[in-house]
Amino acid sequence: MESPHKGKTGLTRLWNALGYSLAGFRAAYKHEDAFRQEIHLAVILIPLALWLPVSHLGKALMIGSVLLVIIIELINSAIEATVDRISLENHDLAKRAKDIGSSAVLVSLINVAMVWGLVLTA
Repeated sequence: MESPHKGKTGLTRLWNALGYSLAGFRAAYKHEDAFRQEIHLAVILIPLALWLPVSHLGKALMIGSVLLVIIIELINSAIEATVDRISLENHDLAKRAKDIGSSAVLVSLINVAMVWGLVLTA
């Protein structure tokens, strides 16, 4: 079954999309401890990146790497919620999906450390 909202176009579609996005952000913040921690880290690191005496490209890379963590965590949280919606039973495929999502978050965090380290030592 297709969403009844798929037929909307123009500003109505954009307004609805903004609402859904903000609802998702609020849900992640309310229900996901890791997301809250990463948001708090971003609140510190993004202004720090803007303040540090590095090039504009360095600032962009530093901020982009932090925002990538937020993006990956949102996707990981969506995967976890979907798996839990299907079944709360222990299942190898459910575990695999959640573990792979978690691995993506870990790689994005390693990316932050590498980008910040390279920019700050350049």
